[in-house]
Amino acid sequence: MSESAAKGRRVIRGIDASGAYPVEYRFAHARGGNRHLTVVFANIDAPDDYGWATGIFDNLRSNILWIRDRFDGGNTYYLCRDGDFGIEQSVIGLIQKVVKALGLTPADVTLWGSSKGGSAALYFGLRYGFRNIVASVPQFRIGTFVRDMYPRTGRHMLGDTMPEDRVQLLDSVLNDLLASDANPDAHLYLVSSPQDEQYATQIEPYLGLLQRYPNFNFLFSESPHITGHGKVTQRNTPPLLGIAGLLVEGISPRLGITRHGYEEPDADRSGITGFLAATAIVQDWLVPPVVTTPLPHDPLPVTGASLTGRAPGAVRVSIWENGDYLASAPVGPEGDWTWQREGAWSTGEHTVRLFAVDRNGIQSARTDVTFTASDRITTPKAPETTAPEQYFDVEGTRVTLLPPLTHTPEPGQQLLATSIRFTGASNGATHVGFRENGVLLGSCPVGHDGRWLWNADGDWLPGTHTVEVVAANDTGEVSPPATVTFAVMPVPGR
Repeated sequence: MSESAAKGRRVIRGIDASGAYPVEYRFAHARGGNRHLTVVFANIDAPDDYGWATGIFDNLRSNILWIRDRFDGGNTYYLCRDGDFGIEQSVIGLIQKVVKALGLTPADVTLWGSSKGGSAALYFGLRYGFRNIVASVPQFRIGTFVRDMYPRTGRHMLGDTMPEDRVQLLDSVLNDLLASDANPDAHLYLVSSPQDEQYATQIEPYLGLLQRYPNFNFLFSESPHITGHGKVTQRNTPPLLGIAGLLVEGISPRLGITRHGYEEPDADRSGITGFLAATAIVQDWLVPPVVTTPLPHDPLPVTGASLTGRAPGAVRVSIWENGDYLASAPVGPEGDWTWQREGAWSTGEHTVRLFAVDRNGIQSARTDVTFTASDRITTPKAPETTAPEQYFDVEGTRVTLLPPLTHTPEPGQQLLATSIRFTGASNGATHVGFRENGVLLGSCPVGHDGRWLWNADGDWLPGTHTVEVVAANDTGEVSPPATVTFAVMPVPGR
């Protein structure tokens, strides 16, 4: 799915669901063949959790990758959820895939962010060796900050009780990188101000470590118009954009050797085009929702009528009219959904647009249904509901666990013998087991959000494999098996 930015720059939306956590992104191609990538991290108050995404970068010539900081419904500094740093691995996985798809190197990348986003830019830039880092008013003691200033975010990142050991761990991640002189050749651009209420505790104690970097640049703004943390970046936006413009042209604003004209208009774009298509937010493989009632152009009462249908493979159906969001209808385990509007429809014809959404946020193509709302007909009788389907295990015990959903491997996928990883989801389960030909291969826990991941140890024999995946819970209930068949290829050179 694409959208237009304020000055006509095409923006493409997508989701990289290859890691433990799906990562949502926006991407804009470079202008004039520029060979640079700017990665943008979001601050706490960023609209829709995308930072600097209101058109302010429209004149920037580089490729731009905006990464959304919303995981399981909250902010995470792109690092952790309940102390699990799988989010970090998912985020860096996305960045590295985009860098590779563009045919670039970490030397061709600028990481950019303010406040929370500035902390993320520093962390990922230092840890993973990116050349340019622009951080405006970041927090260095992240754990203490979210615990004291944003406890909702703190509980999301650290767990409900925000244990002290996790607070201290988050406090140390940036400090440890600086103390170890990580990525010593990075070009660092830090923005702060004495009028920032966080300066004394979150910036000043770490300037000594930063000054050990030979390419450290400190923009210290003492403007009387700065009245707090949120104003520092606003007052420094013009020079920051000036720095960005120089960096994407291969020029570091310091004395020394520079390069100009960092452009390649005829560069092969097939890599990034393929990646964007594979991770597009709308995918053909997810079946569009089917509307069973009302039938096309059916008359409906203005109140009390339900829309019903099926959306196999989805967790919810998103419902819109004339570009306005109406509601989301949850999809049941058998693929059924139903929705009844609160309040009344206006009389006359309505065209409602729906699309299915899977647990990773992938969307289906759109389905439209047109009906006429009338105040002269009565509410139809509500459809009867049925109890959840029940299953019996081999010993005759009744269970209600459904077979787990398996996301990877995909059916028929070819994998190297040393790269076998199973991912999926299972509601109501606490762990998932794997077996082949009746032999138990291993098991893994199910996360609080229903997702699971199992990395199979050891080499697999080349050929076709059919693995049964079974969900279970702490009460001893076991689901019927789900099966996945895939092919294992020998490792080259072995």
